[in-house]
Amino acid sequence: MPGQAGELEQRYGPQAVRRPPTAVAPAERGATRIADRVVAKIAAQAAREAVLPLTRGAESPHATVVVHHGTARVRISLELDYPSDIGGRCRAVRRQVAERVGALTGMEVHEVAVQVERLHRAPAPGAAHGRTQ
Repeated sequence: MPGQAGELEQRYGPQAVRRPPTAVAPAERGATRIADRVVAKIAAQAAREAVLPLTRGAESPHATVVVHHGTARVRISLELDYPSDIGGRCRAVRRQVAERVGALTGMEVHEVAVQVERLHRAPAPGAAHGRTQ
């Protein structure tokens, strides 16, 4: 039925005839933009994973992010227990944040700055929590 498509188009208009989609090059299809606040949430979650378990009374880590041309700069604010290896914990946070943000967003993470806002005294092993009489 070679003339059927032409008849359908004449009778019902051009939308009545299905034509195969033309191939569009990947670079011309568009782009995905991930908002800075979404990247910040991913970074905060990654930092939380790196410092688990959180010390009693400590706030969860917070992140601010600047994204520019597919690269991210991250600033993490967190609280740690004391005494502990603060430098080692900060390195672990930087590594975890850079890996997770890169893996989940496809962005390069050029900088992860970790700011320790507060130190919490870690309870002594076997010490009771709260008041004792």
